[in-house]
Amino acid sequence: MSHSTHPSAADGVQSPTSGTTASTEWPANVPGGPAVSPPANKRLLPSLLLSSLTLFATYGGLVSILLPTQVALIDEANKVANLAIVTTTSFIFTLFAQPIAGALSDRTRSKFGRRIPWMLMGAFVGGIFLLGIGSLKDILWVTVFWVVIQVALNFLQAPLTTITADRFPRSKRGTASAMMGLGMQLGMTAGVMLAGAMGTKVGLGYSTFGIAVIATTILFAVLNHDWSSKESSVSPFKWGDFFKGFWVNPKKHPDFAWAFAARFALILGYFVVMTYQLYLLTDYIGMSLEAGQKAVVTLALAGFLPTIIAIVVSGLWSDKVGKRKIFIYVASAIMVVGLTMPIIMPTMTGMITMAVINGLGFGLYMSVDAALMTEVLPSEGTDAGKDLGILNVATNIPQAMSPAIAGMIITAFGYAPLFVFAIIFVIIGAIVIAPIRSVR
Repeated sequence: MSHSTHPSAADGVQSPTSGTTASTEWPANVPGGPAVSPPANKRLLPSLLLSSLTLFATYGGLVSILLPTQVALIDEANKVANLAIVTTTSFIFTLFAQPIAGALSDRTRSKFGRRIPWMLMGAFVGGIFLLGIGSLKDILWVTVFWVVIQVALNFLQAPLTTITADRFPRSKRGTASAMMGLGMQLGMTAGVMLAGAMGTKVGLGYSTFGIAVIATTILFAVLNHDWSSKESSVSPFKWGDFFKGFWVNPKKHPDFAWAFAARFALILGYFVVMTYQLYLLTDYIGMSLEAGQKAVVTLALAGFLPTIIAIVVSGLWSDKVGKRKIFIYVASAIMVVGLTMPIIMPTMTGMITMAVINGLGFGLYMSVDAALMTEVLPSEGTDAGKDLGILNVATNIPQAMSPAIAGMIITAFGYAPLFVFAIIFVIIGAIVIAPIRSVR
């Protein structure tokens, strides 16, 4: 899109932070004013889909197959403990990566805009380290490389996530979030399938994902130019103010706090099972490592179609009826049913049934929750990168904590209690959505 083109109210353009049609043009990026981005063009939705697909294919392939396989090949006897060490260490370093990346991008003043420079940096650093991690044979160096990769990919993900709030009005964010969710699910499935097909060739797998991340991010930057932010206003940088900005007072912004807590609980419940999926298949169901790798792909395929249907339907339907919370309640109930299946049937059949039902529930949850998050921002979108980054911590912390928590549960009680833990936290995630008042 040309930087000089600003659609008018006659085109039905809406302010990014309002739910009603604007009476003026989309806010221009004027010298001395706040930095803003252009409205969505026809290339943006498919670009978000492709970028999200590639990023989450990388996450899915790495977390579900490549990293646990590499860890098991290095030391089979201590694989559970070693995987927990690697992922917990990365959790410590990536804890605030997304809000920091988001805050830095909010303040970035460049002719390429605010988000693109950080996306490119994250893609290149993460991609290059992915090219090298596969050849490592020592858990210490695997941990070091894994930390750098995770931090870099978070610096890519944070500004990518913010683009929905930057360029879409509230009434269209369900659709935009559904596109991101669709990319996420397609990516997770494709990533698991691709990594599973490579078996023990972890070096080839890591390199494939690294190159893909770099290529698709460059393509996104070329196709979706941002307005220059060089002449936009920015407050003087002060370390104290910068770090104070990461605290959002729950008394002043209770909806933001409840949204954070809800996502935290549900993601923890979901990933405490998903992170150890390969080991669940080998140690709980009783498969070999090779059979377990293939079974992970089978489970991904089983959950694929219901997830895709749920994402597309929920995003569009949620925009149409103007409601978010009821979709999250239904999604949570469906996931609870899915998580009980392996307890009732500790077999591959039980795992497949869980994958299908959970696919429907998590797909329903993803796109609607992402839209809800953009509607509880305390700064009304002016610090969207930082605020959404804080909310993304509610994804990162439980996802990063889940291997350590799962490891402790498995060591103390075995594998079955993982599902009970997951059910409890999914229910908590649904309960704490109720007090949110600014979103229906």
